[in-house]
Amino acid sequence: MPPKRGLGRGLDALIPVSDAPASGVVQLPVSTISRNPRQPRLRVHPTQLEELANSIRENGVIQPLIVAQAAFPGQYTLIAGERRLEAAKLAGLPAVPAIVREATDQQFLELALVENIQRSDLAALETAMAYKHLADDFGLSHEAIALKVGRKRVTVTNTLRLLKLPPRLQEALAAEEITEGHARVLLALPTAQAQLAAFHMVVRKSLSVRQTEELVRRLQGQNDARPAPRSRSSRQADAEADAITARLRERLGTKVTLKRGRRGRGIILLHFYSDEELNTIADTILGE
Repeated sequence: MPPKRGLGRGLDALIPVSDAPASGVVQLPVSTISRNPRQPRLRVHPTQLEELANSIRENGVIQPLIVAQAAFPGQYTLIAGERRLEAAKLAGLPAVPAIVREATDQQFLELALVENIQRSDLAALETAMAYKHLADDFGLSHEAIALKVGRKRVTVTNTLRLLKLPPRLQEALAAEEITEGHARVLLALPTAQAQLAAFHMVVRKSLSVRQTEELVRRLQGQNDARPAPRSRSSRQADAEADAITARLRERLGTKVTLKRGRRGRGIILLHFYSDEELNTIADTILGE
């Protein structure tokens, strides 16, 4: 059976192991391990942390932490395993198993990001901020980030777009008042004021993502006028156009507007929100 394929290049490929016992695992006092300054996770859910602490009390830390030697001898900086470390402290463990590796500042962020994505452990905004650090601090393109974390480039680009939400909507997304799907739909509105107004309607009426899409279309003026009664063939054509629009939106990862005219003519509008996203759309269409 072929080996299971990991996410991106995986932790082992990203950084080498430092001097350590043959097993690669050492026991380190928890007091000698400091937090990863590049950790993308902004918060740990208290209930989840308590559950993990209970498991550690019962079974110990099964998967070793990954650390790097700090500037002072006998001190280490955490690369991956923040929840395990905090839960071990909560469980009262004096030491934890760890693998010592060498890592650059960029690798601190890459590894913490890769590990959390592998565990589906990061919130959308936390992932977006980590991508932003990789792009801004280390000059990585969206394509390079996608290769490192095992994601499609359009996924990276769309996740970064979440940082364009007004602060109130970012807070709502972080607090799970709305989902990432809701947030992406609200981004289609042209101003922060419009996005906030739509958000309040979404929360007040408990709208689903699909219902939010309909709301956004109405706010964009697409359904303001009451259309005249349409024939069965016209309704069928509209349904086919909606299906095609949905397929294009899913394939290209962006907003798609289809406007039908007479005699089978019409216009397809592809929306993009950055040069990176424009390149992604072009590459997808051209098969590059």
